[in-house]
Amino acid sequence: MRVLLLNEYFPPDTSATAQMAQLVACALATRHEVVVLAGRPSYDPLSRHPPYLVRRERQGKVTVERVGSTAFHRRRMSGRLSNYLSYLALAMPAGLAIDADVVLAMTDPPLAGIAGAVVARLRGRPFVYNIRDLYPDMAVAGGIVRPGRLIDGWERLHRWALRQARRVIVLGEDMRDRVIAKGVDPERVVVVRDGAPPPASAVAASHGVTQSLRCGFRFVAMHAGNLGFYGAWDTLVRAAGVLNGEGIGIVFVGDGAEKERLRAAAQGSAAVRFLPFRPRQELPSVLSAADVHIVTIRRGLEGVVVPSKLYPILAAGRPVLAVAPTQADVARIVQEYGCGLVADPEDPRSVAAAIRRLAGDPALVRELGERAGRTAAWFDRGAQLREFVRALEAAAEGGR
Repeated sequence: MRVLLLNEYFPPDTSATAQMAQLVACALATRHEVVVLAGRPSYDPLSRHPPYLVRRERQGKVTVERVGSTAFHRRRMSGRLSNYLSYLALAMPAGLAIDADVVLAMTDPPLAGIAGAVVARLRGRPFVYNIRDLYPDMAVAGGIVRPGRLIDGWERLHRWALRQARRVIVLGEDMRDRVIAKGVDPERVVVVRDGAPPPASAVAASHGVTQSLRCGFRFVAMHAGNLGFYGAWDTLVRAAGVLNGEGIGIVFVGDGAEKERLRAAAQGSAAVRFLPFRPRQELPSVLSAADVHIVTIRRGLEGVVVPSKLYPILAAGRPVLAVAPTQADVARIVQEYGCGLVADPEDPRSVAAAIRRLAGDPALVRELGERAGRTAAWFDRGAQLREFVRALEAAAEGGR
């Protein structure tokens, strides 16, 4: 059959959703014809395109139809909104012109799911909705928009799109709970996690990059990734203050909207370091540099955001410290598989106690790391992608 996938970002865009859209498209293309409806590259792209109305290209077995959306830098919200709105305005008529057997939409831009539902409804085709981040909940929680009539209308449209979907594919059990709470039939909500491939090779602890990331600490708890609105960052910084003078460090590797504020809050703390993002090819060094990796979700955001950084950590055989509510998917996995510890995202002393416990028990760290490596097999990326394909095929049965 022919699958139409709507997502603004697609390589050469470098966003996480662009990478996942490509993985999903390639997995579907092993069995079906796939057309991706994307925009002009604008998310820190590896290459940029000149202006055009439409452009067709081939990436392996996948056909990419690009509409000529604006391609402003994402740093300014006005530019980002222009990219979003111009993509939606052009993608909807383009999608209606593409003959497909099933319509699949992701959540870049945030209204893409609604647009996909409209295209599927007007074409009389089954609709599959892959929720990467839950909107408008995420926009409100992140302070991007304020509650009001506009958000109420957005929520009504989003619930309509959810009702149109034969399958809603979500990233975790906590997100599934939230979608069901919006009135969606539980039988139509499927959990398919991003997973991770097995690591190509381990990096020695003595490797230069690894040592530089440890910043001289005897024990390192690391958060590697985006410092956005969703994490319990203040709790982590205050926990580092509790650990001052013990040779234990909390190392943040990455960037994000909260970084400078946190850096200022951590002034004078000897147990905190902020490092820039490392190139993608150095990810194995980043993963091996920490004694324990932190995955964090603020209370109230469980199921709105599901951090997929968990799976590469497991694949690298590293323990996980879930600084998250117990209902969050990461906390559930850590507790179920015994591959780390869970700490209260609102209690710095709880976080410090968990890190201190690990720092004082190397045997426990090794045991949790071994369990993490075994747990990774349950979330192998190839297996998760095959599950995604099966979910979409089940939704498409009888669709045309």
